[in-house]
Amino acid sequence: MHRTDLLQKLDAYQNERPDEAAVAQRLIDFVSANADCFERHLKIGHVTGSAWVVNQAGTHVLLTHHKKLNMWLQLGGHADGNSDILGAATREAIEESGLAGLKPVSTDIFDIDIHLIPERKSEPAHNHHDIRFAFQALETEEYVVSDESHDLAWAEIQSLEKYTTEESMLRMASKWLDR
Repeated sequence: MHRTDLLQKLDAYQNERPDEAAVAQRLIDFVSANADCFERHLKIGHVTGSAWVVNQAGTHVLLTHHKKLNMWLQLGGHADGNSDILGAATREAIEESGLAGLKPVSTDIFDIDIHLIPERKSEPAHNHHDIRFAFQALETEEYVVSDESHDLAWAEIQSLEKYTTEESMLRMASKWLDR
């Protein structure tokens, strides 16, 4: 079953983070109920993969000023049918930043989030069931801005609120600093 790995990771996450058990259960229920949960065509929503990319020192996180959402966010995007969500997050981080030498800090889930993507043109409003992994840039911190972004920036994690007050972003900063 192509969803088994993700369901196992979500179950482990739920056990390790009881304070996030309700959101984890919603994700488990969504993935269990939708065989095509990794496909963009699923109109109610789909699984996405994101990357919390820190610099070699672990003091800064690479943010994208997302064109469509006009917000500073972590790198990431659609799984496009890939049930290896860590692989999808890796692919998205490289595509959006041009960074070589990204290394997962762990193969375990770093954070989860379910957020509404607003209606746009012919696309109805839908949820992104976002699975987030932590990465470290080990070879270089020189990035390339993709056409999906207005800009990229290395933001000091302790001062992330200068870029965003979005709850899930601040939660990831706190998790990183508390690790």
